[in-house]
This record gives sequence, structure tokens and C-alpha cells, in this order.
Amino acid sequence: MDLLEYQGKQLFARHEIPVPSGIPARTVDEAMAAAEQIGYPCVVKAQVKIGGRGKAGGVKVAANATEAREYSEAILGMDIKGFTVYELWIEEASEIEAEYYAAIVFDRSARAPLVMLSTQGGMDIEQVSEETPEAIATLHVDPLLGFQPFEARRLAFEAGIDADLIRPIGDFLTRLYATFIAEEAMLVEVNPVIITPDRKVKALDSKITLDDNALFRHTENAALRDPSDEDPQEQMARDYGLAYVKLDGDIGIFGNGAGLVMSTLDVVTIFGGEPANFLDAGGGAKPEAITRAVEVICSNENVTAVLFNIFGGITRCDDVATGLIEAFATNPPSVPFVVRLDGTNDVEGRRILAEADLPGVYTASTMNEAAEKVVALAKGESL
Repeated sequence: MDLLEYQGKQLFARHEIPVPSGIPARTVDEAMAAAEQIGYPCVVKAQVKIGGRGKAGGVKVAANATEAREYSEAILGMDIKGFTVYELWIEEASEIEAEYYAAIVFDRSARAPLVMLSTQGGMDIEQVSEETPEAIATLHVDPLLGFQPFEARRLAFEAGIDADLIRPIGDFLTRLYATFIAEEAMLVEVNPVIITPDRKVKALDSKITLDDNALFRHTENAALRDPSDEDPQEQMARDYGLAYVKLDGDIGIFGNGAGLVMSTLDVVTIFGGEPANFLDAGGGAKPEAITRAVEVICSNENVTAVLFNIFGGITRCDDVATGLIEAFATNPPSVPFVVRLDGTNDVEGRRILAEADLPGVYTASTMNEAAEKVVALAKGESL
């Protein structure tokens, strides 16, 4: 789950990471009240979960009330790279002597957190990485030992931080890592980390991605979720307790077990199809879960055909067949289905489907056969 800038800063403040003071606002009147409370000059910032706000005109420094109103009216409702601005962050203006970049991300390949630091803050880190990779100091942290203060200072030294800022930046990184661990984040990024004229360190921006799977341990963070920002199919699947990821294709995929679903995606692709989703009902899926899965998959208007690939173990094939019949009775799908049942009660499941004679439902005995059929149906071919 991605956080807005001000939500990330509020989280930073919880962990004693210095941030400029600010107030969120959803209307121009709220923004004006916040600006009066903050004082001038202040900064009017668009709150969207995308970078490049400044270049798009979504960050403006207001010297007085007239400018604050003008900028608030202009930025609210603005489109920034496909994201509409519904909220502002009114922040005190900061004096900046230097800008750095700092981030902690979970590196899946190394199975460890990766700490990054650069003196080239305020720039796109991708550009820095491509043009001057030596400008980014990095360090993988041993998850068992944690991020040690001496490692933070060494990283600051390797990044070329000014000598008098080695310890303050080291302390900043240590607090950033503590935030990363305590909040169970996947990414904590500050661009820029600013140095003020009196040599203080502050987080002028925040980009935080929290682990969705850990939100049940962080009720205060779960409350920050904005359903209007989420994909409707993924939100529906989450409400139903289904593991669903939306993709760009037109063939709906359903299976029981992540490995089986991934294999199904691969086989469909090999036969020339483009999967529209990953949907894993898990083990022991009952008819109700099957009905909900059909609802989620078919709510995607891009789907032109659906493949059910079930290998019965804990999940019983007769339950899958029953659930499919219930789904067709409740809200008949308008796209064809290919169903492959194998494993526990597969004979019974196939018998139930044969007797139901559902319109537009085809069966297959192997994964390859199922993939070949669903790709043909998705292309509008007849079987």
C-alpha cells in the first residue's frame, strides 16, 4: 500500500524523523486556513501517489494569501500523470543548503533490506543510477543483526557527505531503518533529504510503500487505505479474501494454488494468449469462493474468455463444479469458460458439469488442451 506524502511524513514524525510542519487540506478554504496557520511563505503541494509533481506544476511556493488561493485552486483537480489531485499538503517553506537522497527498499534478490544514499538529491534516482551510478552508496543489511550505527556512518562517508554531517546523516539513516522495520514497509524513500543553513537534517518529501500482508498488525496504517485509489477488481477480490492481481490481457485465469496459477499463466502465454489476471482461491475453496471468483474475473470488461484450472487436493472438484453452476445461476457470464478438473472428486465434478450443461462452458482433460481452447475462444474462434 502506497502512502501519500503527508501520510508518510506523519509516520516519520512518529519515529522522530525531522519533517517540516504542515496541514492537509481537501478544499481551497481548508488550504487557506492551513496557510494562515502555517504562515507565509508556505508550499502548496499536490498529494498524489506518483513522482514528478513539481515538474507538472503540482508544487508551488506561496508568498502570500493571494498566491496561496491561486495555487490551491489551480492544483486541486489537476491531472498529474493520470492521477487526479483531491488533496493538498500545506507546508512551511524550508531554507535549503543541500539536497541528498536516501532510501531503504527490500531487495528480493538478496533477501535483505538495501540502504541507499546519494548526494544528488532532488533528481530522479533512475537518472542518477543510469548516468552516475558511482554517486549512490549502497549497503545490504543483515536482517538478524540490523542496521548498525557504524554502518550508517560508513555509508555517509562513502556517499561523500560533508564531514560535519556524517553523524547527523548516519542518525537520520538509522531512524529511517527503524521506521522501515517497525512499520513493516517495502520501501521508505526521501527525495530530497535537505540540509538547512544551520546544518539540520530534514525529510522534505516521503515515499512509503507498506506491506499489505502486514496491515492486520498495524491498524493505524490500515486506516490510511484509500479504496477510491485502488483497482476495482483487486479491491473486490481483497474484500472476498481472494488472492488476485490484475494483468493486461483478455483471458481470465482461476486456479487453486499459486504454483498452479503461475504455470497456467505460462501455458496460456505459450499458446499465444494474454492472461487478464492471476487469481488463486487457495486450498479448500468452497462453492461460495468459486462464485465470488467468477464475479471478480468477469467484472473486468477486458476479459473475453475464462480458464478454470483445478487440481483437486484439499479443494474438491465437485465443489468447484457446484460453485460454477451457482455463479451461472446468479449472474450468467457473457464470456465462454474452459474448465479443467483433475484430482479429488474430478469424475464427480465433470459429471455435475455435464448434467448442468451450462451455456458456453467447455471442458478439457489436460492443461495444454485447456489453454489451447481458451486462447481460441478469446480470439473469437469456434470449438
